[in-house]
Amino acid sequence: MSNDPRDLINRCLAGDEAAMIDLVELYRDRVFRFCYRMLGQRQDAEDAAQETFVRVLRSLVTWDGRRDFEPWLLAIAGNRCRSLLAARKRRPATGLLAAEQLVDRSPDWHAMQTLAEEVQLALLRLRPEYREAFVLFHENQLSYDQIAAAIQRPLGTVRTRIHKARQQLMAQLRRRGVVGGRRHAVRAV
Repeated sequence: MSNDPRDLINRCLAGDEAAMIDLVELYRDRVFRFCYRMLGQRQDAEDAAQETFVRVLRSLVTWDGRRDFEPWLLAIAGNRCRSLLAARKRRPATGLLAAEQLVDRSPDWHAMQTLAEEVQLALLRLRPEYREAFVLFHENQLSYDQIAAAIQRPLGTVRTRIHKARQQLMAQLRRRGVVGGRRHAVRAV
């Protein structure tokens, strides 16, 4: 993936539909993975990713070319995810219970697959702002500065959110017996 999509963006701004398709293709997987980690449900993640690209293409003219494109793109995705999470809170919550029931503990599952499922469940229990910072850092590999720009928060806030997300994630994994050891008692909020 190119680190500098400026040529592609300029072609999009000029109305080049092939460039728009290329831009979506270039970032589709990263945006979907980010949305999936934020939302935990495939259909919601697909909807959020699609809405993200619609908004990005519509708002491309407002992107500040002096800044990195990907943090701006992921900020829009994060906004869509937060909107969907807020809408979920207004509905009866059934998704998390369904996800817990899907965890298969049969001996034929590989340890890594089980761990990935447990991490996903633990991520879904984090506060959305902690989960967003954690996913942007660990999965999307954005720097603290890029995350601060993407979520429009001070650098210290980003560091705190990532730190708290790690603590709470490990505490949840320990409670569920996924990882052992209790170096320090970590209390989840």
